[in-house]
Amino acid sequence: MSGTRSDGELLRRIAAERDRRAFEELYRRYAPWLAARLRGRCADAATVDDVVQETFLAVWRGKAVYREDGDVAGWLWRIGARRLIDALRGDGARGRLRQALARLRHRDEASAEERVLAGVEHGDLAGALTRLSPELRAVLQATVIDGLTTREAAVLLGIPPGTVKTRAMRARKQLREALA
Repeated sequence: MSGTRSDGELLRRIAAERDRRAFEELYRRYAPWLAARLRGRCADAATVDDVVQETFLAVWRGKAVYREDGDVAGWLWRIGARRLIDALRGDGARGRLRQALARLRHRDEASAEERVLAGVEHGDLAGALTRLSPELRAVLQATVIDGLTTREAAVLLGIPPGTVKTRAMRARKQLREALA
């Protein structure tokens, strides 16, 4: 085929035929532009590179479907922007956890975990945990052990945030009673 193919034609060939040349052409056409736009939102070059790759992988794998009613650049930007937000949220949570753990390591006072363990020295924590209902244990796992926020735990468990809060409160109460 001679001449430059349209964006729509490239996307149709990628979706229908898994045409590697069409994909490479689309990538060459838009990856530098997408990376430049993402760098305006994120200074970490490695994160930007990862997001650009994730964006085009979504296109290649068919996880992002172009509906042919809009601008291809805008469509790619929406995919990339969502992936950047996901990447930054993940790094943000990990970063906050690392900072919190570093503060606990450098404190002279006992950590929350040490205070809990000291308080249950003669109790049966493992037994008390197994006596909790699966729903209450799942909330404790998500919020205490995994360190998720109430909103993140709600999404993970498929329940409303208010339910997460209520179950966490009930679980703590039952553990206190069991270990008293």
